[in-house]
Amino acid sequence: MQKLQILFPDPQMEALRRLARIEDRPVSEIIRRAVDRDLEQRSALLRRTRSATPGFPTFDGGRVLVTASRMRSVLYGDASK
Repeated sequence: MQKLQILFPDPQMEALRRLARIEDRPVSEIIRRAVDRDLEQRSALLRRTRSATPGFPTFDGGRVLVTASRMRSVLYGDASK
């Protein structure tokens, strides 16, 4: 487990402490559970972000219309050869 310092406005902190007393749990556990719920709700976004990582750019130019041996004659207008 890693330690993180988070600053909460006084009203939020008071509400968290009240909830912790009611549930007889530490504030840290309430916060961890809330973060877990949020991450679970956003799991689809996390998966899309991971799979959307750009790879090497590619280009599909379609099928070959003219063979290399006929390219010169097509380019210079002598398509009969």
